[in-house]
Amino acid sequence: MDQNPFGYLFQKMTQKRTVRQGRQQDNETERFDSNGNPVKKTRVPGVLTKGGGLVILLVLALFLIANSYYVLDEENYAVVTTLGNPQAETQAGLHFKIPFIQRVYHVSKGIKGMPIGYMPDTQQSIAEEAIMITKDFNFVDTDFYLEYMVNDPVKYLFASSEPEATLKMLAQSYIRDTVGIYNVDDVITTGKAAIQSEIKEKLTNRMIAEDIGLSVVNITIQDAFPPTDEVLSAFKNVENAKQGKETAINNANKDRNEKIPLAEAECDQIIKNAEAEKEARINEAQGQVSRFEQMYEEYSKYPLITKQRMFYETMEGVLPNMKVYLMDENGAQKLLPLESFNVAE
Repeated sequence: MDQNPFGYLFQKMTQKRTVRQGRQQDNETERFDSNGNPVKKTRVPGVLTKGGGLVILLVLALFLIANSYYVLDEENYAVVTTLGNPQAETQAGLHFKIPFIQRVYHVSKGIKGMPIGYMPDTQQSIAEEAIMITKDFNFVDTDFYLEYMVNDPVKYLFASSEPEATLKMLAQSYIRDTVGIYNVDDVITTGKAAIQSEIKEKLTNRMIAEDIGLSVVNITIQDAFPPTDEVLSAFKNVENAKQGKETAINNANKDRNEKIPLAEAECDQIIKNAEAEKEARINEAQGQVSRFEQMYEEYSKYPLITKQRMFYETMEGVLPNMKVYLMDENGAQKLLPLESFNVAE
């Protein structure tokens, strides 16, 4: 049957009530006025018939049945209040409640976002939220995006009248406090990660202390730039210079890493050559010492003969290369060559 059973039942009861009223009107005793016209019996207003009462009871029963249960899905919490006493329900499925006594509130479990410093629809900056002053007394325009979620639905609904407004106010306070301890260069370029981490830690600890049912998931800097185009251009030039510096440093490190092994290899070769030369000279010195000791031993046995032999050996080495110059009375010099003693006669 396509027809609604409750509507069909209501229609039948209405028809029965109409038929019953018609019969009562037919059975009423007619009266006549002074002109002879029939006058029907006047009904007392507000008196319900038996059929009308059943219809009202049926409608009331349907209303009570419709308000005696609720369905909870996986993406929401349910907070059930019984005479003002709240209790959280997290299990998904069909749940029953007492009509008029218990009231159900649904709270989302999902992660929500909150823009700070700009309008999410138009991306237009909000000056009173975005413009801040840095440690070096410069102005900077910063946009943040805060992600949060409900971790306690009961406290979220009843511990604070406006928990999101409280979270945003605290977030703005910690954002300004943290940005104020960094230089503008760090806020715009290299210090964003540290600023985000510090703000998240401070805000998380504060939300735990406030205990209003919200927890911080993440906070990110969407954008940060100086409030004027001239200053922005200057910061871009600074950033380009920093990148050039990093490139030069990387190239220098690369060159150093290539040349250091070559220099170390050359140094090792020099050390090895020096060690070899040292060993050769030590061996030569030891050989000379050995020869001298042998000569001294012979000398100690035959001193005169040894002296003569040494003299002759020395002269054999000296005389072949000797040049003799003779000078007369006038100071003229004359070279006198000597024949080599080694030439055979």
